[in-house]
Amino acid sequence: MTQRKSNAESAALTDSMAANRRHWDELASIHFCSAFYDVDGFLAGKTTLTPLETAEVGDVRGKSLLHLQCHLGLDTLSWARLGARATGVDFSPRAIALARRLARRTGVDARFIRANVYDLPRRLRERYDVVVTTYGVLCWLPDLTRWARVVSRFLRPGGAFYIADFHPFTDVFNMDHASTLQPAQSYFHRDEPVREEPSGSYADRGAAVHTPAYEWQHPLSDVVNALIAAGLRIHSLREHDVCAYRRFPFLVQGGDRWWRLPEGMPRIPLMFSLKATRPTS
Repeated sequence: MTQRKSNAESAALTDSMAANRRHWDELASIHFCSAFYDVDGFLAGKTTLTPLETAEVGDVRGKSLLHLQCHLGLDTLSWARLGARATGVDFSPRAIALARRLARRTGVDARFIRANVYDLPRRLRERYDVVVTTYGVLCWLPDLTRWARVVSRFLRPGGAFYIADFHPFTDVFNMDHASTLQPAQSYFHRDEPVREEPSGSYADRGAAVHTPAYEWQHPLSDVVNALIAAGLRIHSLREHDVCAYRRFPFLVQGGDRWWRLPEGMPRIPLMFSLKATRPTS
């Protein structure tokens, strides 16, 4: 009975991940043409990296950099423009095809690999000075312990890992409520993913999206403990009351382009960033 249950859970997980790949294939085409991603601006020389990322990651000139869950590769190419020897990875064939197209059009030397994060050790042998992953990445991963082992596997001794993502506390609230933070679900980890029905994209709310998606909830403690268990040393963990995009309809964008809760609302963490290293011995 236990083996039968395990097989059923494994099959359900495979189905969920396959559905997510189809979902992100569909989104890749939508996002490539969206004002949100501003591909034309990028081709004209704009960076997609925020001052937060560049400051916390530091100088990447001459360093090898692995970007996990890179989507269209805009950030990967932005790191390459700053001097990194960059490799981007994503499980969406369509996203990787578009990333390679952008690399050719910009003339930026970056490599892109199509792979699920968990399968990457079978596709790639190198180790890197820097591994990065940013914004909306952890919710697509069912197993953070396994994810952290992959991160550690690709870091050379002394190498640095960096993540900036939406704070998992924000997932507690109804994302579509027009004016207030309205709790809607548990903060803590659930083994079963939440099925999200197609209803546009964060980059284009009116887009016709036809594929569902499955997301997993991970509290911040799971992120930290998974990285520690994988042998990484945490150097900094910061929580931010600003957001890289309009996560809630009532957020207000400032002159610095960060999104914040309106004046008078209690401040909550909207994002977090973490930096860790792989010990040299």
